[in-house]
Parts: sequence; C-alpha cells; structure tokens
Amino acid sequence: MGGARGSATLTDMTITGCAEGKVIVEPGSQFVIDRDRGPGGPRPRRSEQRRPPNEVVRRAPRLYNGMQELRRVNSSEGEHVMSAADSPAARLQALFEGHRLTPTQRRIAHCMVRRAADVPFLSSVELAELAGVSQPSVTRFAVALGFDGYPALRRHLREVAPAEPVPDNGTVNEYQQAVEAEIQNLRHLAEALADPVPVQRAGRLLAGSRPLPVLGLRAAAAQAHGFAYFAAKVHPDVRLLNEGGSMLHDRIDAAVHAGAGALLCFALPRHPREVVDALAHAKESGLTVVTVADSAFAPVAKVSDLLLPAPVGTGLVFDTACAPMLLGRVLLEAMCDELPEAQARLEEFDAKAAARGLFVE
Repeated sequence: MGGARGSATLTDMTITGCAEGKVIVEPGSQFVIDRDRGPGGPRPRRSEQRRPPNEVVRRAPRLYNGMQELRRVNSSEGEHVMSAADSPAARLQALFEGHRLTPTQRRIAHCMVRRAADVPFLSSVELAELAGVSQPSVTRFAVALGFDGYPALRRHLREVAPAEPVPDNGTVNEYQQAVEAEIQNLRHLAEALADPVPVQRAGRLLAGSRPLPVLGLRAAAAQAHGFAYFAAKVHPDVRLLNEGGSMLHDRIDAAVHAGAGALLCFALPRHPREVVDALAHAKESGLTVVTVADSAFAPVAKVSDLLLPAPVGTGLVFDTACAPMLLGRVLLEAMCDELPEAQARLEEFDAKAAARGLFVE
C-alpha cells in the first residue's frame, strides 16, 4: 500500500484494482484504520479533532441519497470500525469518490446512482441515452475511473453492485410508480440522516447567521419560501431571495453588510445559471454556503461549502421534491436546537394567534 496515508489493519476483505493510495472495499468487509502514524508523524484520532462551529470546511460534498459508503460505529477498543453500506447506490458512490469528474462525467455518475440496480446490465449506448450524453463520453468516464473501458467497468459493477430484486409493477400505474419512487427517495434520505453531523453543523451555521438569507429560484423557489416562512417564527431576521435578476447580488451584499455569516440555498433541476453565479458571489463575499440540492453532482456543488443532497422524483412530467422539502424541515429542527429563544418565540406567536383568532381550529 505504498503512498497510503497512515497504516491499516485489514481483515475479511478483498483488495482489487487498487491505484496507489486507494482501496476498494468489497461488500460486507470490515477494516480498522490506525491513524496514529502518517508522513508527518503522529496524527490525532478523529474523535480528538475539533472544529470551531463556524469554521468553513472545504471538502468534497457528502452524498445524502443513502449513498454513504462507509459508516462509523464505536468499538470497545475506541478504534474507528468501518463497514461498507449494502445498497448498490452506496457501492457506486464509493467507486466515484476521489475522482475529479467533468460536468458531463458527473451527469453520467448521477444517472448511474439513480439507476444503480440496472446499471450493471446496461450497454454503453443505453447508459449514454439515459444520461443524455454521447457514447464516447461514457467510455471516457470509465477510463477516468481507472478502467480500460466501459466493458471493464460493467464487469466490476456486476461484482460489487449486483441488482436488487425488482418488484413486479405489472398492476401498478404510472401515478403509483411515481409515489413508490418518492418513498424510495425518502428511505435513502432516512439512511443518510443516520449520520446527523452534517445537518447539525448546518443548523449551527444557519442559527448563527444574523440575518439569514435563504435563496431559491424557479423550481426551488417553493422550497426556499417554505423554509423561510417557518424559520421566521424562530429566527429574528430571515431574508427570502426567491427572485432573480440584477438585484440578486445587491440583496446578497446587503445581507453581508448587515452581518450575515451564512446563506442557505435550495437548488433543484433544472439549475439556473444565475443561482450558480449568485452562490459564487456569496462565497466571494465571505458567506458560508449551505445548499440543499438534488445530487452531490449538481452544478451548485462546486460553489457550496456544505452540500446536503436529497433526490427528486422524475417519474412524472414535472419533478417531485418530497425529499428536499423534508430535508428542509430537518434543517429547521437542527436550527431550532441551536436557538435558545426558539421555544419562547413559538409560544409568543401561539398566544398572539389565539388572541387574534387567527386559525379556525
């Protein structure tokens, strides 16, 4: 394992096709990483590493569509025992991580993750059609991952990401299929939330930003509006940015001058160019960008400090966004946990609403 950082004790696993410093973990395997040694001498264990709540960590975005390939659990020895997740999507994501992909290649990767059960049996032409790219792009994608070509990649996928049983949908209509797809998206989100740390960090960032700008344009405007509506009940200064145009950068600048430290963005397909430009401007202005997007391969990933993916449904004429909406509510919960005055503000609102007869029930 020349070139790998630290040392590792490996048990019950197979290592195949390893580039220098990279290990591919077969499903069901386990390994323990000893991080006490490295090129620069002793390194602290992860449990000893602490970051200030508002520190901006620039790293590859996490995948939240149930695609975490490794999950940490505690052991009696205090070591970090990692086990591979079981879903085909998780195994695919483990394959993609660590590679710098072009926008076209990210599109292919996104398509593969969403069709994880089918991909091992698709030809390069079929995959190209599903992803909306050319067949040579699929070949170049396979080479970028370290394979001789797409046939080698497909053989590997058949070994590490076998297809899951597909239920018989012969008596299920297209509307029911769309609902079932959204249920699966929510299951993926539930799996991802088994690690609450990224959402908790996002909650701290949002709670600590005064004011808090919330951005969402076009298809994502409804998500941003819903979040801002409820956030305003517990946060003292929420500023909704749901209209594009030449004033958008001015409104971001105004939030920065007023003391904002973070910006929350909802980004859903199709992704408007001005959202990417606005997030780039926000980062240049010193804001920490927290983004809820449909995929970690979305165009907004490169201009986000903390990306929280939640997949959208594509079975109907227009996309469905149940998972992004629910993730927004989870973020609200995490933000409330960081706002000591949140409960008092809610109780005050309830009292005033009752006095005004605001609601009929």
